[in-house]
Amino acid sequence: MKISFISTFLLLSVSLVLAQNKVTEAFANSYSYQSQNNFIEAIKSINDVTDASCYECFLRTGYLYYASKQHAESEKAYAKAIALKPYSIEAKLGYVLPLAELGNWAKVISTYQEILKIDPQNSTANYRLGLIYYNTANYTEAYKYFDKLINLYPFDYYGLLMQGWTCFRLGKNSYSYQSQNNFIEAIKSINDVTDASCYECFLRTGYLYYASKQ
Repeated sequence: MKISFISTFLLLSVSLVLAQNKVTEAFANSYSYQSQNNFIEAIKSINDVTDASCYECFLRTGYLYYASKQHAESEKAYAKAIALKPYSIEAKLGYVLPLAELGNWAKVISTYQEILKIDPQNSTANYRLGLIYYNTANYTEAYKYFDKLINLYPFDYYGLLMQGWTCFRLGKNSYSYQSQNNFIEAIKSINDVTDASCYECFLRTGYLYYASKQ
């Protein structure tokens, strides 16, 4: 009985190693084909070794289908990867690419929101949600996401730029001036409305004085 168990265990171990070797070889071939812009063979090499539990296979073909402009197939592959690993942020960030190309913006937004439920500080999701809301003229929503991004990365160029434009649309001139490196007017716009009890005003001007080396 003991010998039979050991034999079975060894056979299973060997089978798993052989299967993994096939997947590793398939990925190597896939990258080789991709470097030649041969996406048909790159995809085929992965599909030939894919089973229903192969997360990395679906993640890979999701990208390859997207890169070869097969967006419907890309969406399906990424969806399968997410079904296997529901908390995978990398799969969700891939998933939104074909969704955007297919014009499914409601699903794009909900996917970014799912990412933020898992990782509220995710800079990519915050920035892209901000862009989506900005481009649909929902500046109040856009501001929320850009503001969070700038609090996380105060000197992020694109974050500051978009926050500046959003604040300009909302009439929040301090951030708009800051995005243009006009610290004199940025500080003045806050000082003009500051009273002795305005905590956020002092916090804001403290940063602006520091950033302008005062």
